[in-house]
Amino acid sequence: MTASRALKTIDDLEEAGLIAGTRNAQLSDVAARYAIAVTPAMAALIDPGDPNDPIARQFIPDAAELVRLPQERADPIGDTAHSPVEGIVHRYPDRVLLKAVHVCPVYCRFCFRREMVGPQGLGTLASQAMDRAFAYIADHPEIWEVILTGGDPLVLSPRRLASVMERLAAIDHVKIVRFHTRVPVAEPERVDAAMIAALKASGKTTYLALHANHPRELTMDARAACGRLVDAGIVMVSQSVLLKGVNDDPDTLAALMRAFVENRIKPYYLHHPDLAPGTSHFRLTIEEGQALVASLRGRVSGLCQPAYVLDIPGGHGKTVISASTIADNGGGCYTVADFHGETHAYPPLVTD
Repeated sequence: MTASRALKTIDDLEEAGLIAGTRNAQLSDVAARYAIAVTPAMAALIDPGDPNDPIARQFIPDAAELVRLPQERADPIGDTAHSPVEGIVHRYPDRVLLKAVHVCPVYCRFCFRREMVGPQGLGTLASQAMDRAFAYIADHPEIWEVILTGGDPLVLSPRRLASVMERLAAIDHVKIVRFHTRVPVAEPERVDAAMIAALKASGKTTYLALHANHPRELTMDARAACGRLVDAGIVMVSQSVLLKGVNDDPDTLAALMRAFVENRIKPYYLHHPDLAPGTSHFRLTIEEGQALVASLRGRVSGLCQPAYVLDIPGGHGKTVISASTIADNGGGCYTVADFHGETHAYPPLVTD
């Protein structure tokens, strides 16, 4: 069955043939805790006859999400610790996150902000909170880049996106505006002339980081949407998450990175999954991830090589997972260096 609208409930998924009726009651607790949304574009990619379908694994709820490990955290990368005002995360000196909205077109089952997004999440910034966020950016001349994330900022209307860009255009020290989004793959039809115009502002360079994890997500419609963005002068980079059962084999990873490059999207980040609640069934070991990334060397062009990164729990920032930044202490425990040169235990030590 082809979905004509977003699927947002267990009943919607069952009606579309994406889950069996016997799973309905089992998944109701998952749906009560974490938001569900699967767009028609993503639903059309799922093979309901394949129990291991990599697209379904990303978006269809699983009872494993109710299993929470002691080291998992509601705020795994420490956004809250670096939020001076509502909607702003200022972790690195020259850039901030602006979280204008906490709604997404699709809800990834591995999302590191899964406790914050969705209909019961933090919602959209109110106008006064938005004013305070822009005032903070204006008052900090060291801020060179503003990264719109959330949620997915491209769920906002072109009018509201244009308003954001107009306000940033008035702040001279901001030179780069970056959007983190799934919209070009999840709802490619939204990427029209009005949206593209809204993403641009005088004196600013716009980057768009596309989140996709499997080469099948780069459909012809998605490729056309990306083409419209790049042709308009918007620079695109990629971000993906290394996920067990989705892209944890060399051929799939290679195909994904090649698909990005073929569509003028520079592979940027390949994230090790964060310690979000109920996501342990997606996580590989760091050794497994390092081996997979190493397998790309020589297999694909240097243009196709992403940086394999770990967000250090507690808000200490990203580190590239290489021999110089991470040490294996045995038993699945590591010492990780942050960008200040300070070291941290990974996973964090669990204390009562």
